[in-house]
Amino acid sequence: MTGRRIVRALLAAGLLLGTLPAAGCGVRPTAVITGRPAVSGPAQGIGLYLVGQGELALVLRPAKAVPEPAAVLALLAAGPEENERGQGLTSEVPADLDPVTVMFTDDQSGGLTVRTATAARALSVTAVDQIVCTVVDAAAQAGSTNSSAAVTIVGPDGARPPRRCPIS
Repeated sequence: MTGRRIVRALLAAGLLLGTLPAAGCGVRPTAVITGRPAVSGPAQGIGLYLVGQGELALVLRPAKAVPEPAAVLALLAAGPEENERGQGLTSEVPADLDPVTVMFTDDQSGGLTVRTATAARALSVTAVDQIVCTVVDAAAQAGSTNSSAAVTIVGPDGARPPRRCPIS
């Protein structure tokens, strides 16, 4: 055997030995794992928290000015737009949530109180989280509070305990 043949044989044996462990590594193919659609649209806008695949999803809608938090909650109560529904986004916030008023607490906590025409205690946990995250985001954009403010929702049936947005 010549030197070239020996080198070729050694290289072929090395390649063969290198591929054998990889062939039996135990990794099995899986189905495609999908996530929620990426936030689309402008980098700034009105933030609404809708529901996608069972989780809160931030959606930015274009805006020329920063609206009052009550106006943002009215948009949330109106539900997802057609393109948002096409992306599988929904809302558990009832349409009769509006009219609402948003008040800032008098203490140093920076908390918010949302007064609504609908029953506060009847709201699902997801609807409460949508309202809390949306109103805190709107108030923080307006510079009225910080993003960790607690929100109390009050309706004709009473008040829910203060809650912070579960998404940080």
